[in-house]
Amino acid sequence: MKFTEFTISTTTEAQELVADIMWQYTSYGVAISDVKDVVELINDRKSTWDYLDDEVLKELNSTVTLVKAYVALDIADETLAKIEADLSTLKQNCNGFMETGSLEIVKRVVDGDDWIEIWKKHYRPIELGGVVVCPAWIEHDVKEGQVEVLIDSNMAFGTGEHETTSMVIEIMQDYIRHANTVIDVGTGSGILGIAAAKLGAERVVMTDIDYVAVKSAKHNCELNQVADRCEVALNNLFDDKSVVGELVLANITADVLLILSNTITDNVAPNGVMVMSGIIKSRENEVIARYSSLGFELEKRVNKGEWVAIAMRKV
Repeated sequence: MKFTEFTISTTTEAQELVADIMWQYTSYGVAISDVKDVVELINDRKSTWDYLDDEVLKELNSTVTLVKAYVALDIADETLAKIEADLSTLKQNCNGFMETGSLEIVKRVVDGDDWIEIWKKHYRPIELGGVVVCPAWIEHDVKEGQVEVLIDSNMAFGTGEHETTSMVIEIMQDYIRHANTVIDVGTGSGILGIAAAKLGAERVVMTDIDYVAVKSAKHNCELNQVADRCEVALNNLFDDKSVVGELVLANITADVLLILSNTITDNVAPNGVMVMSGIIKSRENEVIARYSSLGFELEKRVNKGEWVAIAMRKV
């Protein structure tokens, strides 16, 4: 099967932000090639490597990091336009505090079957508190007291590896026991909603605006045998005021969280908690201020790298 490969030139500092954008548009994986990783490897192996091509060393002076993603051929053009718009917004938001590089995009058609198999080899189980996120093709012994969330290889809108996802999974474990209904906005692979169901939620409402993500989430719900408690819908953000959750999960971006604030507060039960992630550090105060003005109080803040996740209670 052939794919369109997009390669974005960026910096080490901005690589995760660019990768996060690309994850929104692919179900086939994202790869980061950072020359600094090679430099670190060389420094670690100086005592055992006695030869390295001088031309390679010259190339290692480059500060460019490449982020690659793979998209189906039939949606490549429309996806490219969306990626360009998101990268433009990223550059504006990072202006003055982080170098993003050129954000130039190179496009080519590749045979993707080998890529998928290589990507599968590098994906391993991830332990996040009492939750273990595990690829469906790997057998893994779950420890006593842990729950296992299986994610299929070709349905990878969220695997738990990214900081934004892992922080939500870790935070939600502090609140899940008080939540009968959980809402997962922008569900992607369904990883957050499935984890909520396995941790004891009686009803999980999962929404996304991408039909591939909805298909992915439904598939993974069935794989994890929680489809009877999980409702997956193709929705524009979340516009059903009849659904109210004691716990609302939104791993999106700061811009979308600000738009979402106009309606999502009606879906949070009194004294309920909203866990928000996908927020870069420069935007966290803006998000906190908006939800504080709507009657929410900050209870928990976690950060990993350039990302922040917060839990705010409706009072």
